[in-house]
Order: sequence, then structure tokens, then C-alpha cells
Amino acid sequence: MRQHDYAKCIEVSKRVRWDIDKDVIRQREFDFSKKFLPDGISKVDRLDFLSQDQKRFLSQIQGRTYANMFGFVERFIVAKILEITRDHWLDDQVALEALIRFCDEELKHQELFRRIEPMIASGMPPGYRFLSDPNQVAAAVLENSTWAVLGLILEIELFTQEHYKQSIEPDEDLSELYRDIFQFHWKEETTHAIMDELEWPREDKKLTPEERERSIDELIGLVGAVDGILQSQSAADLEYFLGAGGVTLHAEEAEIIRAGVLNAYRWQYILSGVDHPRYRAALGNLITEAQAWRINDALAALRS
Repeated sequence: MRQHDYAKCIEVSKRVRWDIDKDVIRQREFDFSKKFLPDGISKVDRLDFLSQDQKRFLSQIQGRTYANMFGFVERFIVAKILEITRDHWLDDQVALEALIRFCDEELKHQELFRRIEPMIASGMPPGYRFLSDPNQVAAAVLENSTWAVLGLILEIELFTQEHYKQSIEPDEDLSELYRDIFQFHWKEETTHAIMDELEWPREDKKLTPEERERSIDELIGLVGAVDGILQSQSAADLEYFLGAGGVTLHAEEAEIIRAGVLNAYRWQYILSGVDHPRYRAALGNLITEAQAWRINDALAALRS
């Protein structure tokens, strides 16, 4: 069964394979008269005091950050998956091929997100800042155990699928190019999550109970580090929104937007992943009830 799962991933990888220029961009530009992220992800529909133009601009800022976030998390994903292929070099060649395809696709995704950033920048006012350096973040993440990093990677790849299927795909009022980018991204991410679900338990079998305890601490620490990134980026995005958008608000309204964008980012990049049924099942199979309570306690502060 295990080999069949990897073999299925290879079959799907071959079938959905796409090209950045020929299939995705197709000489198109972004439509800035439309939103980028749907309300179900951006949560801008909750900001009733903003005009429709202001909501659209805020969705485009969040959409720009959303694309950049994928561009930098995939840096450490490729590094970690390449590392774990070593266990299959002289063993399961089907698994090895599947994981190498995984890495190849993630490298292509990085290129896609690097290429669309200047395309988005050309249609938006100057002053936007994406604060995280991909190499620095990747180096910090990779200092943690493989168990903890695989836990973070699975969370990311599950929320990718959830966001597309539940919110991006059904919304016909988004920029067509923006929606298509995440359609093609989703097509290849589906098999990546399957492989994460195979590799995480395999890594877990290597650990002693003490090592697993430390790895849980590291996973909690990684989530906290992600939240730190989100706090900084949401503040930078709000500053850009207020400045570049020429928006004048009362202090109370600015605070509502600040909290709203941060909560949206926490849901986008953390909570929608850790609350995914597949993530809960995968994690629950590896930890004790007491360890689950410890993780839930750490997440409680992000749910306000």
C-alpha cells in the first residue's frame, strides 16, 4: 500500500504537469479592477466602514503578500524534502522518484511566485514591503528537527488546498490570472500533502519518547515564529494600505483593520491548517492526549 501511494503521486504528477508561460501566465496581466483574494480568505467583508474600492485594494495587498509567503516557505520545503530523499536512495525507488518530483514542482512554484511579484508591483502604488528573507527564514526553520519541520510543511500544504477549493475556485469575481495561478498551484500541491502524510510517520518511528517531546516543543516554536512574521507583515501591509491607498481613518477604525488583518493572516497561515481534519488526524496518530493539550494551549492565544 505504501508503494502504491507513492506510485499514485507519480501518476498524478505526470498527468497535471504544467508550464508557467504556456499554461499559467499566457501573456496575461493582472486585473486590478478586481479583488485578488476572496473575502473567505482576506476577511475584508468584515470591515463594513471601508468602501468597495478600499476593500478591493486591501484584498490585493493581502493577495500580494499571500503569493510572497508561498514563495518563501517553499524555500525550506524543498531543502527538507531533498534531505529526506536520502533515506530512499538505496531503497524504495518509487518513493525516491515521487519525492524528487515533489522538489522539482516546488522549485517551479518558487519561480512562478518570483515572476509574478514584479507583475503585481507594476499595477500597484510604490511602497509595499515584504519583510521576510527566504534564505534566512529557511535557515532558521531547518535548525529544527525533521519531525517538527514536516509537521509545519504538512500544515502549509493542507491549507493551500483548503483555501483554493473552499474560497478561490468558486469566486468568479477575482482577477482571472490570480485565480488561475492558485488553480495550477493547487493541482500539484495535492500530491505533496499525501507524501507529507507518508513521510511524517516514517520519521516519527525513528524517535525516542524524549526526542518526540523535544520535537513537539520545536513545532510549537515554529508556529510561534510564523506568528511573529505575521505580526510584522500585517503591520507593514496596514501601513502600506493607509499610505498608498490615501485612506484616512479614525484611530479606532485603524485599530480594527490592524486586528482584522492580523487575525486574517493567523487564520490563513496557521489556524486553517492546524484545524484541517487531515492535519488533526495525522498529528493525532503521532502524539499522546497530553501532548495534544499542550499544542492546543499554545494555539489558544492565536484564536482570539
